[in-house]
Amino acid sequence: MNAADTALKSEPPASLERGKATLASALVDRLREEVLTGALLPGQPVRLDELRERYGVSLSPLREAVARLGTEGLLQIEEQRGVRVAPVSAANLAEVVLLRAELEPLALRDAIRHASDDWEARVTTALVMLTRQETQDDGQHRVERWERLHRQLHMTLLSTCTMPLLLHFCTMLNDRGDRYRRLFLADQAVDASVRREHAQIVEASLNRQADAACALLRQHIERSAQYVYDAIERQRLRGADRPGKA
Repeated sequence: MNAADTALKSEPPASLERGKATLASALVDRLREEVLTGALLPGQPVRLDELRERYGVSLSPLREAVARLGTEGLLQIEEQRGVRVAPVSAANLAEVVLLRAELEPLALRDAIRHASDDWEARVTTALVMLTRQETQDDGQHRVERWERLHRQLHMTLLSTCTMPLLLHFCTMLNDRGDRYRRLFLADQAVDASVRREHAQIVEASLNRQADAACALLRQHIERSAQYVYDAIERQRLRGADRPGKA
């Protein structure tokens, strides 16, 4: 028996379980990112053997990661057909937008109610970082940086909400919106009205004007989705095979 085997056998069971859980969580994050960014395209088969080789892991934590993303709705698991990336559609986007427009303002209202000086500083910083990126960054990783900072602003606004389950749903729905933008709007510049809306939402939130902030957030979610609807319709008319591709 070599030293590695000895160390493994002497590892306490609790530590082994924590290690497995950590690996599965890391795989969930990596797979989720590939789905959200479009590295794995809607409807694409997900072959576990290929992922196992690419990630350098065993099948057990990979199956757990796939199962978790199945419960999130990002992967479809079918007995006969195996695993596929969840498809996209105007109908699914409409559901995401409807739920976001209902739940995010609810979370924002509670966040404003429990806001603090630290929250104000973090929200202000998040807006400054996003605005700076929008006006200065035109590099090849522009979309990834914008999506990261955009998500950071939205989730920072909600961060003092005291309802963990609501925040969980908002996070999942934000990811879905992120996916549609990356798939269909990656080649488009950020509209100036989007920057203005972010600034207005932040201003109303910092001034503790909950009614105004929530109304602005709802309008922002619904209006921003129209860009994606338009892109989906253009793709349908072109008969393109892949989202965001001619």
